[in-house]
Amino acid sequence: MPLTGKTIFITGASRGIGREIALRCARDGANIVVTGKTAEPHPKLAGTIHSVAAEIESAGGRALAVQLDVREADAVAAAVQRAAETFGGIDALVNNASAISLTDTLRTPVRRFDLMIGVNVRGTFVCSQACFPYLVNGTNPHILNLAPPLSMQARWFKGHAAYTIAKYGMSMCTLGMSAEFAASGVAVNSLWPRTTIATAAIEMNFPAAIWKASRRPAIMADAARAILDRDSRTATGNFYIDEDVLREEGVTDFEQYAVTPGQKPCTDLFLD
Repeated sequence: MPLTGKTIFITGASRGIGREIALRCARDGANIVVTGKTAEPHPKLAGTIHSVAAEIESAGGRALAVQLDVREADAVAAAVQRAAETFGGIDALVNNASAISLTDTLRTPVRRFDLMIGVNVRGTFVCSQACFPYLVNGTNPHILNLAPPLSMQARWFKGHAAYTIAKYGMSMCTLGMSAEFAASGVAVNSLWPRTTIATAAIEMNFPAAIWKASRRPAIMADAARAILDRDSRTATGNFYIDEDVLREEGVTDFEQYAVTPGQKPCTDLFLD
């Protein structure tokens, strides 16, 4: 139970991959700071910060639910301070919060561009900056960004340049901060799925066939948990892929994660 008693600050944790990572770490006995904008039930999307906090407690962890817009620097600083005061510090930050719009340049409203840049890039930067003073005093401290490996190929920008710029902004935070924080022992890594993951983003932005060919969020949670257990002084600056991480951990059965067992999984964006 390597995460027992450690405090993990997770953004966008009210549903999807963020929720799944929270519950996986809770089963190890971790303290989870559940942040997100959804404090009241949404008419179309399941989950709130409070419902996930209750699930965390049931799973064996301790929870602190904080309503948070990661674009607001003062609110982030207050949430981080509250988390550290509640649990005695912070040992890991998972930058999961993300906005998506797979629209081309002419069909992407500027306000949507601003949202993606604000949540994905600014949010990752602001949360990392605010958590660092606590992480540097944490146990085996990690920052984990849910962001893809960098690949300067036009095909990853064509059709959704704004979204790619926003996600690659998170990836560049990994690249820069991992080098910047290396001497302090704070690891900074990225994690991205080999296949599409069955979340609301896939349900709303892709055909139903893609959902059926996806894997469940549990695969990302298991991979994240494995990364957070790795030595922060040596395992840093990596652009991890979930399947590769789990193979290194000895996992061979990936059908357990399939939405539709027996169906060939659909490769996610940004991967060859």
